[in-house]
Amino acid sequence: MEKTALTDVRYLPIENQTTITEFMLLGLSSDPQVQVLLFFLFLIIYVTTFIGNSVIIFVVKTEMRLHTPMFFFLSHLAFVDICYSSVTVPKMLETLVAKRKSISLAGCITQILSFMYFGCADIFLLSAMAYDRYVAICDPLRYSILMTKPMCWKLVGGAWVTGFIDVMLNGLPLIDLKFCRHNLLSHYTCELSALLRLSCTETSINYRLIIASCFLFGFTSFIPTFISYFYIISSILKIQSTKGRSKAFSTCSSHLIVVCLFYLSVFSTYLQPYSKSFTDLNKVSSIQYLVLSPLLNPIIYSLKNQDLKSLLLKKFGKQC
Repeated sequence: MEKTALTDVRYLPIENQTTITEFMLLGLSSDPQVQVLLFFLFLIIYVTTFIGNSVIIFVVKTEMRLHTPMFFFLSHLAFVDICYSSVTVPKMLETLVAKRKSISLAGCITQILSFMYFGCADIFLLSAMAYDRYVAICDPLRYSILMTKPMCWKLVGGAWVTGFIDVMLNGLPLIDLKFCRHNLLSHYTCELSALLRLSCTETSINYRLIIASCFLFGFTSFIPTFISYFYIISSILKIQSTKGRSKAFSTCSSHLIVVCLFYLSVFSTYLQPYSKSFTDLNKVSSIQYLVLSPLLNPIIYSLKNQDLKSLLLKKFGKQC
């Protein structure tokens, strides 16, 4: 069979086409100068993300005074953010400088499943942290009773389990998909919705599962998080001290903004009406939840916390 030109793709019967086992990533730009600029930009973001989250884990593990539920969740969130960022950013950096910007089908599916696993665990850890702050601020007398060590482990374990369920729900149907049209993946990484657009087999079930996952995992984690912060902010507004109210409100509002940006960018990508092409707007919005969120989490959740900030200055300030 003669290969069909990429500029004139014809959707022939499956039996008359060659099965594709490798994809070419089109990336964010085809301009070499822009690619170099993006490489250094994303390299700085990734290194900062990796070091920032690693420092949080180290400080929380080594300082006994930080062995509290809040920092317990924060250390797990930092670990998830390192894994989450490492799933996509290193491959993105490679494709920005490599002449051959390719990824195998197996590597593509592995990247998608890893992103689902750590992404789902991430949002439920954020929900656990929101609940922890809700109990601490709105029901402080029962904090030690409600946020016990077994309870904290259950919340963290639940986050990992939901990630596994998400992978099983969306990952198993990918095994039966065939790709035989063309191998140009209109993205800088293997995004599930972008990959499905290249399949020459029926993908309606996959799209239904994506929507079901958004409601099952997305909204069930976002709504409790939003409600928790609503009650937290309501309690903060009742604080008599203007300085204390302003400081607490600034911290919690920063948390809520980061969470909302993450959910908004995810929902705008996966709940939009189906189209044959993955737009530039989709690629730009995906940067928020794929690249920026793992960077913003340690900044917002750590530098806004005076206890952790003072310990960081104590540990590393003298050496600097």
